[in-house]
Amino acid sequence: MDITLIIDFFPKLISYLHITLLILVAAVAIGLIIGVTIALIRIYKVPAFNRLALIYISFMRGTPILIQLFLIYFGLPALLTLVHIDVSRANPLLFVAITYGLSCGASFAEIIRGAVNGVERGQTEAAYSIGMNEKQMLVRIILPQALAMAFPNFANSVIGSLKDTSLAFTIGVMDMVGRGNTLIASSLHALEVYMTLSIIYYGVVLCLEKGFSLSEKKLQRFEGSLAVDTK
Repeated sequence: MDITLIIDFFPKLISYLHITLLILVAAVAIGLIIGVTIALIRIYKVPAFNRLALIYISFMRGTPILIQLFLIYFGLPALLTLVHIDVSRANPLLFVAITYGLSCGASFAEIIRGAVNGVERGQTEAAYSIGMNEKQMLVRIILPQALAMAFPNFANSVIGSLKDTSLAFTIGVMDMVGRGNTLIASSLHALEVYMTLSIIYYGVVLCLEKGFSLSEKKLQRFEGSLAVDTK
């Protein structure tokens, strides 16, 4: 292994980090919207939609992300042509964002549902007994505790999604891994390229873990202040 090559490859690969982070941010944003919607459907057991939500979650959690990526990349344009919409020339980033957003949505839905259901029902009854309406009870009692319980799992899911973005190159997205493959083809130094990629990914994960840790502490303080206000 040539250390000088790792140093040389580092700026060439990290210059594509913004593409990887863009995919992650888009996936989390889409996933949160889908996750909250699906979680509410599951919590309130909305007729008809509840069964569809179960199928969606089961499928997304039971199939590899790479298969999902190909299904969206090849399947979505085929479906849209039926309504005379041509997206065959769309940027592959669009299909990556949709795929990872759908995948995140399934995970987030179960995290949110589990956290909300994890709050003791006795607290709901206590909130009603002191005159709170359903909105006040949800905002001041249920959500703060649910957010605190869900946050560690949410953070783990986001970090897992970051690592999954390494598959985006399979449909032509030039992210860090995609750039790494071009460097391997031109230099024939695969080990050094993958070592450099591992260092960059690990550094980003450490930054995310630190950020999530600080956010979790602030969230716990916020939860505590709300608990005091309700007394």
